[in-house]
Amino acid sequence: MRNPSVESFFDTDTNTISYVVKDPEGPSCAIIDSVLDYDPAAGRTSTQSADAIIDYVKREGLDVVWVLETHVHADHLSAAPYLQEALGGKIGIGENITVVQDVFGKIFNEGTEFQRDGRQFDALFSEGDTFEIGALKGRVMHTPGHTPACLTYVIEDCAFVGDTLFMPDFGTARCDFPGGSAERLFQSIQRILTLPDETRVFVGHDYKAPGRDDFAWETTIGEQKALNVHVGKGATLESFVDMREARDATLGMPRLILPSIQVNMRAGQMPEPEDNGTRYLKVPINTL
Repeated sequence: MRNPSVESFFDTDTNTISYVVKDPEGPSCAIIDSVLDYDPAAGRTSTQSADAIIDYVKREGLDVVWVLETHVHADHLSAAPYLQEALGGKIGIGENITVVQDVFGKIFNEGTEFQRDGRQFDALFSEGDTFEIGALKGRVMHTPGHTPACLTYVIEDCAFVGDTLFMPDFGTARCDFPGGSAERLFQSIQRILTLPDETRVFVGHDYKAPGRDDFAWETTIGEQKALNVHVGKGATLESFVDMREARDATLGMPRLILPSIQVNMRAGQMPEPEDNGTRYLKVPINTL
């Protein structure tokens, strides 16, 4: 088994970690969970976070073959189209994106012009699908619960779990978005925890748990099994669901959920411009 080279990019505004996963014996790489900077007060986008990735890829002479999303993010906008235009690669996500598109297409009253079949993406992955990054072998685990379309990308000895698991001292993701399920999240996590204990786990966010001085985003399956405060040490389905649902009931909506979902369900593209040439994002009132 090869050991991929992993470069991490931490976005302080959204606490998101993006990854460049590289074949150590060649130039091929994949980008996972990129960020497009967004100022909600001004309605303006910018590209500092994505440009840092572009600069790294070009400086290292890498060849991007995949721009991957672990799910439709609710807390940041994806920079996938911007990265694809600059660097190439196919944009991939889980096939259940169609479920998310259907649910949120209705919430945002998108109309028939918004296609709900996932065609905005280059590849829709199913459970067990495989892909390559140069000589690296990747496979797909469908790990729903946080959202219906969540995936874990297992690339050699690495697992990129998105928002399914956080660092062991912070626990697990919320499940109260439309289509989420605490029971399904628990079941998905149990599948992830069957990976070898030495598997490197890369999480999608870190919020620096109380008592920890620094942000962190790499752990292992063994550490998750032993130490995760929500699912470690033999937690049961019933106790997890009770904890998760009670905790989620206290959480406010993510700051960027309204723009993020509208953009990310389109593979990072903005809605089509209206007759004045301006693109608009909607704010449904008293809906979420």
